[in-house]
Amino acid sequence: MRALLAAITLCFLAGCLDYDKPEASTPAAPQQSPTTQPGALADSGKLPYAREAHANEKHFRNIRQLTDGGENAEAYFSKDGKKLIFQSKRPPYQCDQIFTMNIDGTNLKLVSTGKGRTTCAYFVYPDDTSVVFSSTHAAMAECPPVPDMSLGYVWPIYDTYDIYRAKADGSGLQTLGSSPGYDAEATMAPDGSRICFTSTRDGDLDIYTMKPDGSDVVRLTQTVGYDGGPFYSPDGKKIVYRASHPDGPALEDYKRLLDRGLIRPTKLDIYMMNADGSNVVRLTDNESANFCPFFHPDGKRVIFSSNQGGNKREFDLFSVHIGTKEIEQITFTGEFDGFPMFSPDGRNLVWCSNRHNAQDGETNVFIAEWVD
Repeated sequence: MRALLAAITLCFLAGCLDYDKPEASTPAAPQQSPTTQPGALADSGKLPYAREAHANEKHFRNIRQLTDGGENAEAYFSKDGKKLIFQSKRPPYQCDQIFTMNIDGTNLKLVSTGKGRTTCAYFVYPDDTSVVFSSTHAAMAECPPVPDMSLGYVWPIYDTYDIYRAKADGSGLQTLGSSPGYDAEATMAPDGSRICFTSTRDGDLDIYTMKPDGSDVVRLTQTVGYDGGPFYSPDGKKIVYRASHPDGPALEDYKRLLDRGLIRPTKLDIYMMNADGSNVVRLTDNESANFCPFFHPDGKRVIFSSNQGGNKREFDLFSVHIGTKEIEQITFTGEFDGFPMFSPDGRNLVWCSNRHNAQDGETNVFIAEWVD
């Protein structure tokens, strides 16, 4: 169950906040060249592993497991569909770093600095020659401290997270979106014209966009509460995201914790809006935790992760039809399934799961051919 709880924590905020157990103060992880394959979990030549789909997983064909061990999350396709960029906590690193690999799991490369904590990486479209990700390394080489759990089960919103851009091999690192607060969860418009991201720069957790050079920052959301995890539609005209807009005592609790750089897990729903922030539409309303949304290639459906089933500790992939709000369950394994993303050509789905774990606490990257 610790593996599932760690994976749940990955999804809600920056994507890889594994606080299922306290961490002691840790020394800085050793620096490695961005092209070095780090640690024992680098490509061994045995991957990918062929895996069977659950009998009810009718949309999956030819499942392959691309990583083997560690905590791997938020694997996202390059524009040409040939590579993935993802975050991973694996030896010798004490907290998440950013890696790239081919879609068959080969050619694993470190692209972040090996210092601090990183999250939310994406290829810069349309040419894939650059990447963006968030990192705390400028503030400290060590992993940032875990929150005070005497306040209950809370997660940190590190104000030391800044958004960086680098060449695809990790060189030429430069700050892209820096503000006095949390800046993370950056993703790209399909044509590469805008980056959308989440920030506390105006005192709340809201969604913003900016040009790829970090200029022309525009705030899109205004409702008090957490708005984050944004992704563009295939035509770039809409954005789907997760949100929690508490009221009453829950709102006061939210504000109090946010002032301390914390947030408490609450119900989240999937929302959609125009790329300029107008015409907000709520897609789910089921008293559950719904997150990690991504548009289906047809632009009419959104795939996401949710615990809307009877077991609130089990998270599966679902899809919702934008017009009818009809929900379809996609995964059925009884393990955590999250972070879904379709390849740009719509042929493949990549996601992260606890299925087929060799050890407790592992989350691995999987890819499958999508069958409509």
